[in-house]
Amino acid sequence: MVCDLLISGASALMPDYTVKEDVSIAVTGGNIVEIGPAADLAAKYQPAQTLSGRGKLAMPGLVDAHHHTCQQLLRAKVTDEYPMIWTRFLVPFESNLDEEDVYVSAQLSCLEMIKSGTTSFADSGGRHMDQVVRAVLESGMRACITRSTMDIGPAIPDSMKDSPEENIRQTEELYRQFHGAGNDRVHIWFGMRQVMTCSPELVRATAQRARELGTGVHAHLCEHKDEVSFCLQNYRLRPAEYLEEMGMLRDNLLTAHNVVLSESDIALMARRGVKVVHCPRANLSNHGFPKTPRILEQGLSVGLGSDGCCSSSLNLFDEMKVLRNGIIAYWGLPIFDPVVLRVEQIVDMATQGGANALLQGDSLGSLQVGKKADIICIDIDQPHISPTFNLVSTLVEAVTGGDVVDSVIDGKLVMKDRQVLTLDQKKILAQAKEHMQTMAVRAGIA
Repeated sequence: MVCDLLISGASALMPDYTVKEDVSIAVTGGNIVEIGPAADLAAKYQPAQTLSGRGKLAMPGLVDAHHHTCQQLLRAKVTDEYPMIWTRFLVPFESNLDEEDVYVSAQLSCLEMIKSGTTSFADSGGRHMDQVVRAVLESGMRACITRSTMDIGPAIPDSMKDSPEENIRQTEELYRQFHGAGNDRVHIWFGMRQVMTCSPELVRATAQRARELGTGVHAHLCEHKDEVSFCLQNYRLRPAEYLEEMGMLRDNLLTAHNVVLSESDIALMARRGVKVVHCPRANLSNHGFPKTPRILEQGLSVGLGSDGCCSSSLNLFDEMKVLRNGIIAYWGLPIFDPVVLRVEQIVDMATQGGANALLQGDSLGSLQVGKKADIICIDIDQPHISPTFNLVSTLVEAVTGGDVVDSVIDGKLVMKDRQVLTLDQKKILAQAKEHMQTMAVRAGIA
């Protein structure tokens, strides 16, 4: 039997978070068609391409469920800076990006994600998002992309705001051009930057049009106390309650951060099937500790996001470590519960939880027959990984993005032996350095 790709003789992370040894994975038409003993599949298949899995762990590609590709050229600019970072750095930076800046930034972002094990992501929006789509298609990655959507806010320049009608029109245009592009690797969503920068008219219209088109909405929610205070003062409702009244709180809504949720917020979001995403490094250094154990207890699906690289990196393995240690320290140790958040739950967030957030949980997020072949291979034959009593625990505590050696997306090999096959790393790095310097001068943040 012919198949497109055979990953042979690997250890494999199964959906129940056990690890099977000496397994092969057959891929055809972008999908996993069989997972089984290496000897059996070697005898059964005649692959067009073979990838050795010896000494490697094959696992689902990681999903960055909240990302800002346009901030790649802002790396380390906001570290050790006092608030308000949004008005002092992010607004001047973002409002001055041109099309080529965004394209180079998105290329660099895709390059970093592929090299650290991420195969798909959700971008919460910026300017010139057609250029992000362009980079994604070239890279071979999978993405849910929207444009930055705002219409109010005294700190926001007019160049970053549009009327509700214009916001909807521009997103619809992006949808018509690119939704389903790249063999359905690109999905176009609607955006709601946050409740403080979107009027009730824009929120209602966004929720309605997204439902009509059957696509998602990407929003920041309950990231910090100021947002809650704003909603209480202006609408006499907490943010989740306000979005419920606007018709936005539905199962096609991805909410990023979710740090200052009340018990009633969590219960309401669980009833509505909202997709929750945490950004551990961004949140623990700026806004606080989310109620992750309680959120999971209520049955909400939780994914992980990098929140872009302006203050850290896009490495989701690092996000897993920070989330585990932070949540145990804050919620577990005071009540002597060292397993308040288990390693299997954390890996699930970075894989299946992220796939759910992208509204593609039925086709992504785990190694299963019939699902998309978005697979990464980790070199586990290394002294900081092997031997181990529990490879899943070691995956969270010790594995880094640099241990990812191969990446398959949509059944296509995009990285082999740490070499990205779809992007020119040397060229991208050189262009990124040049654009970072010129953009900083243009934005007045050099």
